[in-house]
Amino acid sequence: MGGAVTAHTPVRSWGLPGPFAHRVLQPASLAEVRLPADDSWLAHGLGRSYGDVALNAGHTLVCTRWLDRYLAFDAATGVLECEAGLPLARLVEDLLPRGWFPAVVPGTLQVTVGGAVANDVHGKNHHAMGSFGDHVLGLTLKRSDGSALECSPDENPQWFEATVGGLGLTGLITRVRLQLRPVASGWMRVAVQRFRGLDAFFALNAQAEAKHEYAVAWIDCLSGADALRGVLLAGDHADAAPDAAPRFPPPPRRAGVPLTPPFSLVNPLSLRAFNSAYFHRAPDRAELLQSVWDYFWPLDRLANWNRIYGPRGLLQYQCVLPPQSAETGVRELLRLLRAAGSGSFLAVLKTFGARPPRGLLSFARAGLTLALDFPDTPRVRSLFTQLDACVAAAGGALYPAKDAVGSPALFRSAYPRWGEFQRWRDAGVSSGFARRMEAA
Repeated sequence: MGGAVTAHTPVRSWGLPGPFAHRVLQPASLAEVRLPADDSWLAHGLGRSYGDVALNAGHTLVCTRWLDRYLAFDAATGVLECEAGLPLARLVEDLLPRGWFPAVVPGTLQVTVGGAVANDVHGKNHHAMGSFGDHVLGLTLKRSDGSALECSPDENPQWFEATVGGLGLTGLITRVRLQLRPVASGWMRVAVQRFRGLDAFFALNAQAEAKHEYAVAWIDCLSGADALRGVLLAGDHADAAPDAAPRFPPPPRRAGVPLTPPFSLVNPLSLRAFNSAYFHRAPDRAELLQSVWDYFWPLDRLANWNRIYGPRGLLQYQCVLPPQSAETGVRELLRLLRAAGSGSFLAVLKTFGARPPRGLLSFARAGLTLALDFPDTPRVRSLFTQLDACVAAAGGALYPAKDAVGSPALFRSAYPRWGEFQRWRDAGVSSGFARRMEAA
């Protein structure tokens, strides 16, 4: 229930096993928000970050779960004002039937609007629409000193630039004004095509981005670069629904993983079986209609899917490589994965467009991004050291929202404005991620 204050509360991230003890504040309304003066604190939404960017172990979390109200909506322009704790799932469920949709959506709806701003999340359409922060018209930032700042590209623009993608370190985002985009239905027209070889991916992806708003590829990361097999899914919002289907389909019912098995169900045998089945199930080339729920958030159908990785949890590795080194870099990453025999059945390959990042610490930038999930084992952590060296040599970056073990050296080289960012940090705010990046 909102308004509670609990000490020594166990909190997990989506990937790390934990739990990690925190003092948790749960204000029931914006009027009840009291930022602590006796301890470092951090805003915490739905806890879907994979690593420690939303954890503050041994200190305070300010839970935004109850700060989830709609404040205003202009049905003519699609401008929404809401509290930052509003889940994207509820936003889409409520406003999709009215013909409005976020311009950019991440791979899960189980995140808050404030979390999407703080991590400047991206989607399958960066080449066309940029990242989430590109569609934020303004926000309200509450600071530890009691001040409240209205921030936008025109008002306090430097605060705005620091807060979008600022990992929650500039203060508590309390309100957000967001520009939604109109859609005619809740369906996507999707072009599906299998490919073999990294060269084929680059050629098909370039064609897809020229013709479609959305483009993403699943790959079998154990198949190597030259023999790489994958499935490209390019999409656009459809004008109409399939015959006899509702124009705005409701969200699907969710199943769940009821318990955590004693060991990871993700292993070389299950990976090879899954990858083979996924590739051969996909058509060589086809066009079909999919609901937005199936195209954007297939994993949201399965609650607690992270449990399949067992009690040690999972690590996600997501990097971006700049255009000039993307092909060479991803070939080396795939070589390392194949040599290690460590794969991911959630391997995603896509490109980011040339639009400059909105925030000082925004992850999405021109280049090629690869995302992989692994069970957390010593062998995988050793592999990450090799992957990090490859990313660093290519001049790339890791995604803070997904990172749990990356080094300060790689982070600082990839985010050269980290030093400049310190000017805008709230002195009362910290996180596990920030402390890890500040370690000597």
